[in-house]
Amino acid sequence: MRELLRAMRPKQWVKNGVIFAGLVFDAKLNDATYLIDTVAGFVIFCLVSGTVYLINDLADIDKDRQHPKKRHRPLASGRLAVRVAQMAIPIILMICLPIGFFLDPLFGALVSAYLALQIAYSFSLKNVVIVDVLTIAAGFVLRVAGGAALVDAERFSPWLYVCVVLLALFLGFGKRRGELALLQENANSHRAILQEYSLPLLDEMISVVSATTVLAYALYTFDPGNPHLPKNNTMMLTIPFVLYGMFRYLYLIHQKGETAPPDEVLLKDRPLQVTVALWGVTAVTLLYLA
Repeated sequence: MRELLRAMRPKQWVKNGVIFAGLVFDAKLNDATYLIDTVAGFVIFCLVSGTVYLINDLADIDKDRQHPKKRHRPLASGRLAVRVAQMAIPIILMICLPIGFFLDPLFGALVSAYLALQIAYSFSLKNVVIVDVLTIAAGFVLRVAGGAALVDAERFSPWLYVCVVLLALFLGFGKRRGELALLQENANSHRAILQEYSLPLLDEMISVVSATTVLAYALYTFDPGNPHLPKNNTMMLTIPFVLYGMFRYLYLIHQKGETAPPDEVLLKDRPLQVTVALWGVTAVTLLYLA
């Protein structure tokens, strides 16, 4: 069971935290019913995304064995039997999907759409240049939409969806850059799509999405049509945290040679953790107490 859990990559479940965006930014964080439903939805997304990782590792088991880091994963290393993973996938899905529809029919549909999209990514879309990263971004949007469905969000700002897409693209291109930098001349033997990218191209793409992410978030903070934002535009005080977080990540990949995926960087870099925490505390304070 321990190796099965490791194969489901709990360290990457932090990405499912975006499901709480609907709860927080639709000003329903103090509603216990919506909070419980969102926590349940978060658990479901974690388990479903975990099965996707199992499916992906089963499909890429031979390539992972050639990767300097991924060869240590439970399936690639042989610590987890292939048959055990194959049995766990349908069992987990048969439990999670019905519960998702029970929580909310739209949420269940969005979780199912997320699962279908990620399976398509594992077997096809990850081999299509640029579309591979767009698919990752779409997965984040489905998570946010699922969270909004669970809280019956009425005025969830469309700017937040734009921010989620752009931030996901920023992280997705950052992940591709890390893979390319880590594997170097062996990149193509592990992931064929990497031959379609280069470090200069990825740096250009990262520059574009990082700039537009900050702009989109800034526009959200003083959106006059959003009734949940403070009337005095103090939400703009959270912009420096977003700027620092993105600049910090760029500093790590360009100056420190960081090649780990963005979610793993967040889990081990203390300045990034402090920045995210300060952004969260400041945003909640302004939304609920200002």
